[in-house]
Amino acid sequence: MKKLTDRNLIEAYINAKKLGLDPDFIQQLESELTRRSIDIHPDKTEKKG
Repeated sequence: MKKLTDRNLIEAYINAKKLGLDPDFIQQLESELTRRSIDIHPDKTEKKG
């Protein structure tokens, strides 16, 4: 996880949520986002159109 850029981490999290991946994996991503003090709201970061 530490080798992912912030942008790649955010994209991984958004895609994991969209695809309904394993909740434990999503929790790991959320923990890393929190550790990096990244506040994410997937509905606000998705590209529209």
